[in-house]
Amino acid sequence: MPRRLSLAGFLLWALLVQCGAAGAPATCSGIVKMRDRPETISIEEFGGVGDGKTLNTWAFHNAIYRIQHQRKRGGTLLYVPPGVWLTGSFNLTSHMTLFLAQGAVIRATQDTANWPLIDPLPSYGRGRELPGGRYASLIHGDGLRDVIITGDNGTIDGQGDVWWNMWRQKSLPFTRPHLVELMRSRDIIISNIVLLNSPFWNIHPVYCNNVVVRFVTVLAPRDSPNTDGVDPDSSNGVCIEDCYISTGDDLVAVKSGWDEYGIAYGQPSSDITVRRVVGSTPFAGFAVGSETSGGVENVLVENVTFFDVGVGIHLKTNIGRGGYIRNVTVDGVSISGAAVGLRIAGDVGDHPDDGYDHTAVPEVDGVTIRAVQGERVQQPGSILGIKAAPFTRICLDDVKLLRAAGNGTWRCADISGGAIAVQPGPCSDLSIAVNGTAACSSTF
Repeated sequence: MPRRLSLAGFLLWALLVQCGAAGAPATCSGIVKMRDRPETISIEEFGGVGDGKTLNTWAFHNAIYRIQHQRKRGGTLLYVPPGVWLTGSFNLTSHMTLFLAQGAVIRATQDTANWPLIDPLPSYGRGRELPGGRYASLIHGDGLRDVIITGDNGTIDGQGDVWWNMWRQKSLPFTRPHLVELMRSRDIIISNIVLLNSPFWNIHPVYCNNVVVRFVTVLAPRDSPNTDGVDPDSSNGVCIEDCYISTGDDLVAVKSGWDEYGIAYGQPSSDITVRRVVGSTPFAGFAVGSETSGGVENVLVENVTFFDVGVGIHLKTNIGRGGYIRNVTVDGVSISGAAVGLRIAGDVGDHPDDGYDHTAVPEVDGVTIRAVQGERVQQPGSILGIKAAPFTRICLDDVKLLRAAGNGTWRCADISGGAIAVQPGPCSDLSIAVNGTAACSSTF
C-alpha cells in the first residue's frame, strides 16, 4: 500500500482492491451479507423533491413507514435518485437498504430550532457535551436488524457548520447530532457512500453487533470540532476497512461508555477490526477511548496509513474510568507527518459530573504495536501509565518513528513490557531484545 495518498489516489487504490488487482487482501465482507432486496421503491413515490430547497423529512418518514408496515420477504430498497434531498432527522427500519445513486445528496436542514431531541445514552448518563438529552442523528435507528446504507458513492451532507459555530460560541443547548447513529442493532452494512460535514461524530454504532463499514469516504474540515470518523461504542464484531477519512478529530475511535454510567451499563467493545484506512486529522489516526468504562478488548488494526496527524496511535483513559483496554494489536502503520507517533496515556478525558468513582482505575494490559514506519514525527511517543495501576505487557516491535532532523526521545512511566528494533531507542521501562531474542515474546 502506498505510504501517502491523495483522496483520488486512495479511491483508485480501493477500486483496484475491489477488482482484485491488489491481490486478495483480508476482508470482513463475510460478517454481514450484502442482500439483494426483492422490492425497490423511490423517495419520489412519497412526494420527495430533490431540488435542494424542498424539505423531504416527511417523504423519508412515509417511505420508511411503508417499508416497516408492509413487510416484503427479504426486505425493501429505498432508492434516492440524483438530486439534493433536503431533510431533517429520520429513522430507519429493519430489513431495508437505503441506496444513494451517483449524484444523490441527502442534505441535513440547518433548522436547528426544530431538530428532535432524544434521551441520553445510558452508558453516558447525559449528552456527551452537555447535561440532559441530545439531538437525534440525521439518520438514526434503534433496535434494528439487517440494515444497509449504501449506494453509488452518493453523499450524506450534515451541513455541520451551523452546529460547529454554535459550539464555538457556546450557545448549544444540547449535544450535537451525529450524522449516522444505530443503537441496539445488528447486521449492519455502511458502504460506498460519502459522508460530509457531520455536526458531531460521523458514524456511531452503539450497543450493536455485526457492523461492517467499507469503502466509505468521510470528510470534514480540519478545524471542525469533534467530527470523529467512525466510533464503535459498546459494540461487538465491528469491521472498518478500505476507507478514506479526513476530519477534525479522531479518524477511528473505539469507546465503551463514560465513567460511572459506563461501568454500571457494563457493555464492552470487543472484536473490532480496522484495516486499510487512510486519512488525516489534527487528532488521532486510530484511538481507543477515552470513554472505555465498559471495557475494550480484542482489537486488531492493520495496514493503515496516516498523514499530517496529531497522534498516529492513541490509547487513552483516566482515573475514574474504570474498565479496561486489553489485547490490542496494531500491525502495519505508515505515518507521514505527526506531532506524536504513539501515545498511551492514563490522564486523558473529562468526566460527566462529580459522581464518578475516584478509585476506579482502568486496566491497560496486552498492547502490541509492530511494523510502524513514521517520517517527520516530531516526538516518537509517550507511554504514561497510572501509578496505582501500571500499564502491563506493552510490546513495541519494529517501530521506527523518525524526525526530519535528530532522533527525539520517548517518555515513559508506570509501565512494563518489551521492545525490539525500536528507533529512536525505547525508554528503559521496556526491556530490550538481547542477542536477537524478541523481548516482547517473554511479556505475553
